[in-house]
Amino acid sequence: MKKFDSLKIAVSLPLAVLAAAFLIFINETSFQQSTTAIANLEHAQQTRSAINRLVRQVLEAETGQRGYLLTGDQRYLEPYDVAIEDITQDLDLLRQLFTLQPELLGDFDALSRHVSRKMAEMDLSVRMRKEGNEDGWKFVLTTDVGKEQMEAIREQSAKLSASSIMKMEQGQVQIKKALQLSRIGIATTALVGLLAFYMYLMQTKALLISGQREQEALARERDLLEKQVRERTASLAELATHLQNVREDERGHLARELHDELGALLTAAKLDVARLKSRLAGNLPEASERLEHLTSTLNTGIALKRRIVEDLRPSSLSHLGLVASLEILAREFEERSGLSIATDLESVELGGSAQLTVYRLVQESLTNIAKYANATQVEISLQSFEGFITVDVKDNGMGFKLENIKPGSHGLAGMRHRVEAAGGKLTVTSTEGSGTQVSALLPKSL
Repeated sequence: MKKFDSLKIAVSLPLAVLAAAFLIFINETSFQQSTTAIANLEHAQQTRSAINRLVRQVLEAETGQRGYLLTGDQRYLEPYDVAIEDITQDLDLLRQLFTLQPELLGDFDALSRHVSRKMAEMDLSVRMRKEGNEDGWKFVLTTDVGKEQMEAIREQSAKLSASSIMKMEQGQVQIKKALQLSRIGIATTALVGLLAFYMYLMQTKALLISGQREQEALARERDLLEKQVRERTASLAELATHLQNVREDERGHLARELHDELGALLTAAKLDVARLKSRLAGNLPEASERLEHLTSTLNTGIALKRRIVEDLRPSSLSHLGLVASLEILAREFEERSGLSIATDLESVELGGSAQLTVYRLVQESLTNIAKYANATQVEISLQSFEGFITVDVKDNGMGFKLENIKPGSHGLAGMRHRVEAAGGKLTVTSTEGSGTQVSALLPKSL
């Protein structure tokens, strides 16, 4: 099929180009022939008109000459003089016209000689009439010289006119041939153009069918890839959720171990130090001082253990609830970081996993603020609405451009996944120099 399409392309394009070239050639040839024929027609028509006008002027001059000779009235000389001037102009015009026709120059010279002789004969008789030479002009009038010259003028004029008429007929035939050639060229080009257009339509149809097949194949591939992506995304989301749950379980296990084992050890050590201190009281001042320092160190260790345990698995969530846990988190974080933290927390009804999601969201946001925001004030808000709750953590730090977040930034990605896994939506709004706001919307049904 592709080979056939390529063949049609290879044939239809040269065919269309050939048809266009042929039409241009035919039109140009017809134009040249028509232009030449029209020029010849105009030349022949102008020549014929000039010859007829010359003969008519000679007759008018002869009429004026005879009227003057017979009546002696000077008024007859006016058309005679005008005709003589026109004859001279017509001869000059004909001489220019016949210069382009060398084969007729001999006949024109003969016509010019007869006209000159006729004009000389008329001029002689008129001059003799003016001078009062009655016998002279009457003799000239009665001779056949003028008649012979006039017949010769008519004969040469008819010969030259016939030649002009023949050239006009030749021009008409040439124009007809040019028109016929144009008709043939246009018809041929139209047929070739229709053939090329038909081949183009067939080629377009084949391309459309081929394109539709490719689109269908691409759609199937796209659907398959989208299905695989959805399955892989769901699998990764399940894996991430599982890893998150495992992490929380490990944190809980580690928190219990630290609370039970390390807490018992530190408490036992503190009790032993207290017994030693009571027995050595007043006997060894230096030992008492050391025991006092050791007691302080154990108290610090117990407090550190308690804080680590709370960070790993906040016991306040199960004992005091979400609002109290967030208040404790904010107060302790304010003491450690030096930030001014304001809270606006409403009592909400959420399941254990949802409460942990909100707690971790606020905890991670505060950690990020302490590390990167360079802020002085933080606002934590927890609002309850019908069917959902909102959590907002806002700071007055230096902010950042969201498009500059690197792909390896797992803090925001972890928060987003945790919120979306809980059926919610996380929104981060930040502008350079105007702080950052992390907002989450979570359903109450969890």
